Amino acid sequence: MEFQTLRMAIEGKVATITLDRPDVRNAFNETTIAELTLAFDGLGRSDMVRAIVLAANGPAFCAGADLNWMKKMAAYSHAENQADAMQLAEMLRTIYLCPKPVLAKVQGDCYAGGMGLVAACDIVITAEESNFCLSEVKLGLIPATISPYVIRAMGENAARRYFLTAERFSAREAQRIGFAHEVVAADALDTRVAEIVKSLITNSPSAVQQAKVLVRDVAGQPLTQALLADTAERIAHIRASEQGREGVQSFLEKRKPNWLN
Repeated sequence: MEFQTLRMAIEGKVATITLDRPDVRNAFNETTIAELTLAFDGLGRSDMVRAIVLAANGPAFCAGADLNWMKKMAAYSHAENQADAMQLAEMLRTIYLCPKPVLAKVQGDCYAGGMGLVAACDIVITAEESNFCLSEVKLGLIPATISPYVIRAMGENAARRYFLTAERFSAREAQRIGFAHEVVAADALDTRVAEIVKSLITNSPSAVQQAKVLVRDVAGQPLTQALLADTAERIAHIRASEQGREGVQSFLEKRKPNWLN
């Protein structure tokens, strides 16, 4: 795939998508949105890929929406603004529902819509120098399109504060509220991401995919008989699957499972 605003590389079953507009702090526009949607949709379908890293080039991870794009939107009609927002919503949904595990490697500041990108990922590792900000209300806007993912990631209580105040907060605060999983020194970021990616790609591809769906489906559900039956059915199904049988058998035989060959 050829992109104008991204770089993509695949190495050893790991795809890395890099935001590549450092001159505008990787702010995104309609082209970036279309390219990210295309990239994640394609990689989600690819048998060559078992994990995806979302990274960025330059000192900032993502400053949110591009100012020139926002100027254009100010002249849009209501219908045009709604259609434009739906493109962003579809991009975030594509990342969130991607069958492959997605890890965000946040090397710099992450603001507004950039936080939506990160929140749609499964795992978030950030450098300790990074800062975060949901800055929309400063501009008379609200973080509406990104809210389903950001609220899931940081929780309703933290979202209530940061949606309203537009305060900038640190990587350590992002970790404390659950938005980031780990905070590491900038010079350790690549190593830590590589370690986690190695864990992802050595696990059963089918089980990883189904585990991702499991979290999405079970989170927040009441503990009903229907939920118990559903989870029992899921484990029964995967135990009888090809990779389920192979995983248990290889463990008992003290050998590598065939998905590592």
